[in-house]
Amino acid sequence: MHIIFIILIGFLVGLVARWLGPGPHIHGFWITVAIGVVGSVLATYGGQALGIYRVGRPAGFIGSVVGAIVLLALVRLTGH
Repeated sequence: MHIIFIILIGFLVGLVARWLGPGPHIHGFWITVAIGVVGSVLATYGGQALGIYRVGRPAGFIGSVVGAIVLLALVRLTGH
């Protein structure tokens, strides 16, 4: 059940990030989930490195969306 929750939250985060991010979005469901999940992980560890989040505390929804937007920007810069 835990993995289903991760997929659903990742999908929601990925959708919001794609909606807020500029440019065309032709990615499918699983890519959107991956962007949301990886963006959440990026926000969590980046926030911990910057002292925003304590170790062991995950990023919130807004932080996860920001992480996913950063990830989308990085993907666009590399041309993929």
